[in-house]
Amino acid sequence: MSATMGSGSETSSWKELARAAAVVEDASAASEALRQLLMFSIADTPYAVPVESVREIVRIRPITPIPRVSQCVRGVISLRGEVLQVIDLRVRLDLPRAEVTRATRIIVISVREGSLAGLLVDAVTQVLRVPESALMPQAGSETDAVEALCVRGKQFVSLINLERILDVVSDH
Repeated sequence: MSATMGSGSETSSWKELARAAAVVEDASAASEALRQLLMFSIADTPYAVPVESVREIVRIRPITPIPRVSQCVRGVISLRGEVLQVIDLRVRLDLPRAEVTRATRIIVISVREGSLAGLLVDAVTQVLRVPESALMPQAGSETDAVEALCVRGKQFVSLINLERILDVVSDH
């Protein structure tokens, strides 16, 4: 009978310990907010945009060129009746254009006033959950296209500054 009582009290102490550990985990998780980032690659370099800005990811489709616009504007597409401007991030980041492959995607993002734009990328890779403290502000660069960096394993992932990219496109 004492073995049963010992076993019961042992079980209850494990439950209490587990509850206490869960409370500590919840408190530490709440103290540091996690950001979700959609990671993609351009020229084998990892980049990311905030998930909350992403409406959807679509396969490449015919892009209609537009005359007299910035070189980084690849053209427009029609997506379920909406016309979206497609920005070639390779060109915007001063990289040469690349051939479209099966992995090429258009990331549809929500921009100011609820309008949409498309970002042409080489491939979409994954969704990252990164603590806010892991994001390091990017020192000013010539294009100001990157707003922060985060370390992912042995690589740096550049967080794209969507406002700056869209402002540059609208200025041309």
